[in-house]
Amino acid sequence: MDKHSFNRHFANFPLLPLLAFLFRWLLLAAIIGTIIGSVSAFFLLSLDRVTNYRENHVWIICLLPVAGLLIGLSYHYLGESVVKGNNLLLEEFHSPKKIIPFRMAPLVLFGTLMTHLFGGSAGREGTAVQMGGAIADQFSRWFSLNNDDRKIILIMGISAGFASVFGTPLAGAVFALEVMVLGRIRYEAILPSVLVAVIAHYSCLAWHVNHTHYSIPSIPEMTALNLLWSLFAGILFGLTAMFFSKATHFWGTIFKKNIPFPPLRPLIGGLVIALAVYGMGTTKYIGLGIPTIVDTFDQQLDSYDFLLKILFTSFTLGAGFKGGEVTPLFFIGAALGNALFWFVPLPIALLAGMGFVAVFSGATNTPIACTIMGIELFGVDSGIYIAIACVVAYFFSGHTGIYTSQIIGSPKHLYYQKLKGKPLSDVKDKL
Repeated sequence: MDKHSFNRHFANFPLLPLLAFLFRWLLLAAIIGTIIGSVSAFFLLSLDRVTNYRENHVWIICLLPVAGLLIGLSYHYLGESVVKGNNLLLEEFHSPKKIIPFRMAPLVLFGTLMTHLFGGSAGREGTAVQMGGAIADQFSRWFSLNNDDRKIILIMGISAGFASVFGTPLAGAVFALEVMVLGRIRYEAILPSVLVAVIAHYSCLAWHVNHTHYSIPSIPEMTALNLLWSLFAGILFGLTAMFFSKATHFWGTIFKKNIPFPPLRPLIGGLVIALAVYGMGTTKYIGLGIPTIVDTFDQQLDSYDFLLKILFTSFTLGAGFKGGEVTPLFFIGAALGNALFWFVPLPIALLAGMGFVAVFSGATNTPIACTIMGIELFGVDSGIYIAIACVVAYFFSGHTGIYTSQIIGSPKHLYYQKLKGKPLSDVKDKL
């Protein structure tokens, strides 16, 4: 190759623009990832403290109605613009209007810690994602970013929050790309999303935060029979995800219809939950439920545990308490997998692990991210079983989900092409 042909060849290769793109987003990822990872570390450490305090002082659950009232009042008078939570992030992504108010971060942090301290059943993903989105979107204002770049920033905030709070950087990066549009992945943001997820994850670890470790010690060979059992389990996981999504929306509708003044909803809801906890004599179904999740991998639990967790969590969130749905979904899926061990001839830990991520996949419509999460948490040997469960659960959860502002980019079946472009909130009872 002579000098002129060499120059012509590399003149068509946009090296400088690619390098500029890389360094620009690497700089932003370093700043955003470090901040959000550190905030997630503070949140996780605080969550551990309030959970331990509640478990050692069970009497505090009687104050859950008061906590609910405080949460309701804080959002009614200070947070009306951010009360939609995760759905607000999705709406701003699809139809940019104004920067996410920074107040979303401290309000959801306060609401989540109060929910867990006094005994509500909620998760932590919603808090991390909302804090991440609110913090990251401030950079859109400071750097005067256009709408296209702002979409990337919002994805980065979600990616960083998810990756750091669960200790799964690859799943966090893909989740942020996959969750925005059902059936579509936003590849234009893949580099910033991966960079910020990795940085946020290690920033969180730098604060000596420990994530829960799970193990699937025995992975059977994939046979035709095991494939059929995996498909069967995936169908049940998907239907359970659909049931959870509908239950959460059902309770939310009931509270809004019958209690016009929003701050009273968590007050009344908190009273019901507190009475239920004391009546049952157990705190098993409130909070994150991580000890129970760990138990699902090596010992048989009550077959109805997943149903009670659905009831407690959907009611808690429907009443207006704050937190998230994902860790309770882990509980629900792992407990259901554990229950399936009674008649499905697969190892109990494998069934629990499959349910752990598959119900989450069906409820969030993110099968690829959930498959990656399963591999990150349980190891690559379980990957085939995890992938089958997540994809089948995604398909059988229908066009429902915990994020009603998700836009349907590609329906789950060609029969439903008419749903393309609609948000999940506009879809009624469609598989």
